[in-house]
Amino acid sequence: MRALAISRDSPWSHLAWAQTLGVDVPLLSDWNGEATRAFGVAMEPLGMQDVAARSSFLVEDGMTVRESWMHGREQPDIDAVIAAAAAET
Repeated sequence: MRALAISRDSPWSHLAWAQTLGVDVPLLSDWNGEATRAFGVAMEPLGMQDVAARSSFLVEDGMTVRESWMHGREQPDIDAVIAAAAAET
């Protein structure tokens, strides 16, 4: 099992964020919105296209979504995601 984070932010902002907070989880940039659209979490607030809704996915084999969580404005409950992943192994 491997944790990854992905957002529409640039690789440079990911690097600055990770260094500032001491995060060691790989951060992937969805700069062109491809993953946002593929996971079905694209929104258009205030006319901005392909903004990603805050969400978490438990993916196996790189293709199958086992579980998903939509968080809205709340920070994700990472412990719940980890618990779900541990329960499946």
